[in-house]
Amino acid sequence: QVQLVESGGGLVQPGGSLRLSCAASGSIFNINSMGWLRQAPGKERELVAEISNLRRTNYRESVKGRFTISRNNANSAVYLQMSSLKPEDTAVYYCYAAVSVKNYWGQGTQVTVSS
Repeated sequence: QVQLVESGGGLVQPGGSLRLSCAASGSIFNINSMGWLRQAPGKERELVAEISNLRRTNYRESVKGRFTISRNNANSAVYLQMSSLKPEDTAVYYCYAAVSVKNYWGQGTQVTVSS
């Protein structure tokens, strides 16, 4: 079992920045990839960014150059640095951790980009 807790969401103006954090606990030594998804009202959940245990990263096209994903060596945290935020980035952001064939999810943190 892996428990995930996100933090760092909030209200930010367009063009601003936020840093999301996700703390992992439990059987973290078995974690492979980690990442972030988001879900806007009325839309399906979509992948934002992911990072493998070899630190290979993958980003959604619309966030490339603006968002940066990272994780610590202990597998206990994953981060998402978001810059040049746009109103269309508004969503609930969820972190996940993949362990073998099972994914674990956090409860989500709201990010609102509005003037």
